[in-house]
Amino acid sequence: MKRFRPHALVLLTGAAFLAGAAATAQTSAPAQPAPAQSQAADEAKVLARVDGEPITALDLEIAAQDLGDRLPAMADAQRQDYLIGYVIDLRLGAKAAKAAKVDATPDFERRVAYYRDKVLLDEYLQKQVEQAVTPEAAKALYDETMKNLKPEDEVRARHILVENEEDAKKVVARIEAGEDFAKVAGEMSKDPGSAKEGGDLGYFTKDRMVKEFAEAAFALAPGKVSAPVKSQFGWHVIKVEDKREKPLPTFDEVKEQVEAYLARKAQQDLILALRKDAKIERLDKADGAKPGEKPAEGATPAEPKKN
Repeated sequence: MKRFRPHALVLLTGAAFLAGAAATAQTSAPAQPAPAQSQAADEAKVLARVDGEPITALDLEIAAQDLGDRLPAMADAQRQDYLIGYVIDLRLGAKAAKAAKVDATPDFERRVAYYRDKVLLDEYLQKQVEQAVTPEAAKALYDETMKNLKPEDEVRARHILVENEEDAKKVVARIEAGEDFAKVAGEMSKDPGSAKEGGDLGYFTKDRMVKEFAEAAFALAPGKVSAPVKSQFGWHVIKVEDKREKPLPTFDEVKEQVEAYLARKAQQDLILALRKDAKIERLDKADGAKPGEKPAEGATPAEPKKN
């Protein structure tokens, strides 16, 4: 989804720096291309030709974006070879289709107009995202969110799951006799996920477990073992290892989610603003309201069909 391009300010700064350094040095060495020029040169590099028509690195980039997840995972050299072959086939197929006058229909023109609008919107939204998703905006959103988060209690516990109360009592008896909880869990627990880990469930908040289990676990002090606890899964014997406040995630841990939120919000805000300022007529609605608007005064919304 991400398609962030270098910011214009970064490119301009780099170009100005190179120009200043060249002037200060006062040498006759050939000037180095500015970053923007280098990028343009890379994109315009011709990698193949089809009936004289060039295929450039930018053509491959566009094809890769269009293919998305359908592009097989492969090494860079193989990827380039695959994309060149794909664009060659695309050009040949399009040329043959044009010769067959596939494009000489009103339906085709409609489809071209639709995809032109779609590409224009995609590019416009991407520019809005680039403006909205900045390091400063991401950090500010993170700081504001963390400031309003209330700390949650967590428990780290082990458990042994068995089918009936009698087996659960046998587990408790073995633990009280001094046997290691993890060893007994490995032998008796019916929970395939945690048995091989000595019954260890890691840290969890109260809302992540079924009610009976959570209440028993959070009532125990660290190091203590519960009496048998019944839940919808069977009978549990629980040992609490530790209690703590759930640590807040660091900025680096949630940076991608923060940026994704900012991107979605920027796109949504733009679309809502465009709708607000436009004259939209919904001819499929009796009241002519815009999508999301309340019906006009006195209008009666359509009633559902009665069975």
